[in-house]
Amino acid sequence: MTEPGAGRTRIMGVVNVTPDSFSDGGQHARVDDAIAHALRLLGDGADIIDVGGESTRPGATRVSAEEEQRRVLPVIAELASRGVTVSVDTMNADTAARAAERGASYINDVSGGLADERMAATMIELDLPWVVMHWRGHSATMNDRAHYQNTVAEVKGELVNRVSQLVEQGVNPARLILDPGLGFAKQSVHNWQILARLDEFVRLGSPIVIGASRKRFIATLLGPEADYARRDEATATVSALAARHGVWGVRVHDVAKTRTALDVVEAWKAGEQS
Repeated sequence: MTEPGAGRTRIMGVVNVTPDSFSDGGQHARVDDAIAHALRLLGDGADIIDVGGESTRPGATRVSAEEEQRRVLPVIAELASRGVTVSVDTMNADTAARAAERGASYINDVSGGLADERMAATMIELDLPWVVMHWRGHSATMNDRAHYQNTVAEVKGELVNRVSQLVEQGVNPARLILDPGLGFAKQSVHNWQILARLDEFVRLGSPIVIGASRKRFIATLLGPEADYARRDEATATVSALAARHGVWGVRVHDVAKTRTALDVVEAWKAGEQS
């Protein structure tokens, strides 16, 4: 699959090959089901399929790298063989390397290389684009670390510091894509503060990806009766606003709604330029 045009926000379609992810756990746990779902997302307009085998929802229990690989590698290999652009969502260096061997084009690491000390060296060897997220700890404890005096300044500063550390280790900065980590060690107010000042993250100079899809702060906004369809509508709105601010990509479950929202953004931009 070819990359979208310059300046156009990419859509990463989520395929969770897990039994316990917060919104779709168990739905695509079989390889055939995961592949079929990925192909539906492509048909809906996804640019990249992001395949994950370990839930990172708050309180989630970690799985072994071997189990993670058992879940994701057959899906990645089949999709890549069909020419699909695939990302692997993993904190494990060995999983990243094995996924790349099977055709993954991106590594999406919610820990930014902090969960596995071998990840930086692995990424130097792979020389693939690497999504590095703001992270303060694993899912079991991250909510205990959601304390900020100045949310944007601290998240941005910690991201910049992490990039500096990785570059000192030899990581190519041109390969880094940054994610401010909505919902990870953050309460609802922190997420909205980050989104309200998204321009400051874009101005850091690295591509930015936003993952707001179906997260708790979206549900809190809509109320306790809001189903995933309503969360997806709100997510599409967030995605459109993020695209207007120049983010590189958005990671979503419902690609169709987000594709429509981003098409509106592109038409708006075209109107401004004509």
